[in-house]
Amino acid sequence: MILLWLILVPLIGGLLSLPAGRRRDNAPRWLALAALAGETALLLAVFADTVPESIWLAQIDWAWIPRFGIRIHLALDGLSLLLIALTVFLGFVAVLCSWTEIRERQGFFHFNLLWTLAGVIGVFLALDLFLFFFFWEVMLIPMYLLIGIWGHENRAYAAMKFFIFTQVSGLLMLIAILALVFLHYQTTRTLSFDYFELLEADLYPGAARWIMLGFFVAFTVKLPAVPFHTWLPDAHTQAPTGGSVLLAGVLLKTGAYGLLRFVIPLFPGAAQDFAPFAMTLGAVSILYAAKLAFAQTDLKRLIAYTSVSHMGFMLLGAFAGNTQALQGAVMTMLAHGVSAAALFMVAGALQERLHTRDMDAMGGLWTLTPRIGAITLFFSVAALGMPGLGNFVGEFLVLLGSFRVDTVLTAFAALGLILAPVYALYVMQRAFHGPASRHEVRDFGLREMGVMLCLAAATAWMGLHPQSMLAYTDATVNGLARTLAQRGT
Repeated sequence: MILLWLILVPLIGGLLSLPAGRRRDNAPRWLALAALAGETALLLAVFADTVPESIWLAQIDWAWIPRFGIRIHLALDGLSLLLIALTVFLGFVAVLCSWTEIRERQGFFHFNLLWTLAGVIGVFLALDLFLFFFFWEVMLIPMYLLIGIWGHENRAYAAMKFFIFTQVSGLLMLIAILALVFLHYQTTRTLSFDYFELLEADLYPGAARWIMLGFFVAFTVKLPAVPFHTWLPDAHTQAPTGGSVLLAGVLLKTGAYGLLRFVIPLFPGAAQDFAPFAMTLGAVSILYAAKLAFAQTDLKRLIAYTSVSHMGFMLLGAFAGNTQALQGAVMTMLAHGVSAAALFMVAGALQERLHTRDMDAMGGLWTLTPRIGAITLFFSVAALGMPGLGNFVGEFLVLLGSFRVDTVLTAFAALGLILAPVYALYVMQRAFHGPASRHEVRDFGLREMGVMLCLAAATAWMGLHPQSMLAYTDATVNGLARTLAQRGT
């Protein structure tokens, strides 16, 4: 039942937050924190009772719509456990960084925030493909509302663009799911959406290739990878700070998770044939998005493009297919989730204080806000892959594993490590150095510094003790690598 409660607690917390704002302004915030504290208690119970070497740590499997073979099948392995822990952690960050920014309709804001988290956790737990699609849709609508209601000047356009991209790709995934289930039914006469049964589906190579592409496009739109990335800068630029934290830190990871959980295991042969093209998309995303990041003057838009670049490393590692590259892809997901959330929190804090995201209107902020400057420098250094921090471990493992598969492509992808310091230093120079453009700006307070120090500690821990994370994903990653080696030949 603990898996079910991981989904129900934020759902119930969201429902309680909805009317609470009418009674007291701060009540929804505290209810959201209480719901996330309950999630933390559940996760600590799972970690305390977990043997990292196991593949599946917990499962529930109940009939839901037996006529169509649809079940409530939830399962937890090391990969989904770490991603749920990241989701809950960044949920706290999203609530705390919205403490003073969100002043209107607080109950509805926290309702949508918690329901987004519930949908994401459901995505990480669902092993019935119909249930997975259900949670995939659940997380999109509240995020659309977060952008569309509490976003900035062009929020309606950004919210609609986000919704169209993700909804169209989601429908493509639904078609692929139905095609997979129908072809499995033709050979077995058993109608089922269950993940483990569909793993045994006997597909013709041509059919497997087309169905795999349906899943691949849906997940790479969410990742996102070039050329499906254009919705992300607009969504990040217009979203409130809490929405940007969830979007960069959590929602993008659902696309990466889908590639690892569904595309590679369900279609190993087709995935291996498609790997050179997918790895090329990853390398192009790394370089092209880094170049676009350097061309931005809008701080949030720049950080959004860096997210596309970092997710290119994840795509490269996932389709390299060996253990080192796959572990690097997982570490990149976790480390980027923390560092991107911190950078978007910095951008949101500066916008709240300066009423602009334009770095040309900034300058000299270090002397006025030394704490914001120091935090920005730390996470800029983390984002460019400084040894000793989490992003370095992920990118190093991806490049190490990919080098064994395609030397030339890996060499091009490694150029991203040169471009990353360029845009990181660009931010520091434009925003924090030079003559001061303001006379007085409020620095980070106790609440904001507390959140930032927690994010910094998590980044440093992943860089200095990566094995504490990798131990939980060893069994899953080794299984993926074996699947590609055995069934992909």
